[in-house]
Amino acid sequence: MGEYVIKLPDVGEGVAEAELVEWQVKVGDLVREDAVLAAVMTDKATVEIPSPVDGEIVWLGAEIGDTVAIGSPIVRLKVAGEGNVVAGTKSPEGTAEVTPTPNPSPQGGGGRASAPKAEAKPATPLPERASVRESEPVTESPSPLWGGARGGGTAVGGGPASVAAPRPEGEKPLASPAVRLRAKEAGVDLRQVRGSGPAGRILHEDIDAFLARGPQLAKVSGLARNEAVEDIKIIGLRRKIAEKMALAKSRIPHITYVEEIDVTALEDLRAALNKEKRSGVERPKLTLLPFLMRAMVKAIADQPNINALFDDEAGIVHQHGGVHIGIAAQTPSGLVVPVVKHAEARDIWDCAAEVFRLAEAARSGAAARDELSGSTITITSLGAMGGVATTPVINHPEVAILGVNKMMMRPVWDGTQFMPRKMMNLSSSFDHRVIDGWDAAVFIQRIKTLLETPALIFVD
Repeated sequence: MGEYVIKLPDVGEGVAEAELVEWQVKVGDLVREDAVLAAVMTDKATVEIPSPVDGEIVWLGAEIGDTVAIGSPIVRLKVAGEGNVVAGTKSPEGTAEVTPTPNPSPQGGGGRASAPKAEAKPATPLPERASVRESEPVTESPSPLWGGARGGGTAVGGGPASVAAPRPEGEKPLASPAVRLRAKEAGVDLRQVRGSGPAGRILHEDIDAFLARGPQLAKVSGLARNEAVEDIKIIGLRRKIAEKMALAKSRIPHITYVEEIDVTALEDLRAALNKEKRSGVERPKLTLLPFLMRAMVKAIADQPNINALFDDEAGIVHQHGGVHIGIAAQTPSGLVVPVVKHAEARDIWDCAAEVFRLAEAARSGAAARDELSGSTITITSLGAMGGVATTPVINHPEVAILGVNKMMMRPVWDGTQFMPRKMMNLSSSFDHRVIDGWDAAVFIQRIKTLLETPALIFVD
């Protein structure tokens, strides 16, 4: 038998290190060639690390959330034959260049073994999977392979020795008819009583001990105290989102401007355009976003300072001619911002098609790196969950973000009577270091005019 050391390979993109976001194996597992061992993240791309050989895992060199340098050993296997470790050389424990996450979980995700386990029980080999590839962002919860023992935290709680954890729904406690009658008369839920008799049978003495602790615990109800505490390590995409939000809020003094928009005419126009059919022309379904994007392009033409990136360290505002609109999208892995490039050169249907394409790519994890970067201004929308008003966080280093709130039918006074109108709020935030409140108001009022008189959107 020999030893085979696997080092973190060069995952491309010119990076020198990567964050370990998932272990697919643990010490003692048997793995086949090409089985995926771990996943690492660089920016928003996840790369899986396969095993080049068959063998038994005897050492893992990092924990979930650690930043590992390219070329550092991360796994050691026991293999048939000589392996790739020269006899007499020092084993790689402690040689991995790892930057731990601050305040790591007490039971970290990867688990380090400083020496091979003498009696490790082989686990069922993992099924073969593809070799190193770029995949969608992984979720932030620990791998189910750990069963809660690694990276997930510890449940804390408990009580007196005679108190049992609630039995599963439908499980009948063991007790004699006399004990059941007494429990019913005393208002005791037998599912909460630990039986001391054979096979856990509940005795009269167990009822006495339960009642002695006080009537507040003896009342029958479907409610039970839950004192469990779960420690969840913030890793991967969730950690990058946290860092981005902390950077934006710590460095950008936000000013948020909320204005209501009457979108009745816009909705009528949108419905009419969606019903219009043209032979031989395939058009995407129009939502509110393409109209808002075109309104933003027109408003930015009057106020180009809104479409900018602020390098606060150099004290330079980079004002862009191209309008690259980021569309904040929620995915199963977290928030990502695909970017519609050069919205100023797209018509209403082209904007709609590009938004749809990017949203599908983001949700499936197939969005390319270039499609997730390069925005100069951002739109964020929660759709029907949008609430009455929000306070959007600017996508640093941009200087503005537009938040779309939910649309509601409300009575609006027209001077003589109340009329039902479709109303929607825009909640928009600006970097107050470079955008004055007056400029912010002028920008939003221009967009309001365009959305409330949507024909103006189509006038050059």
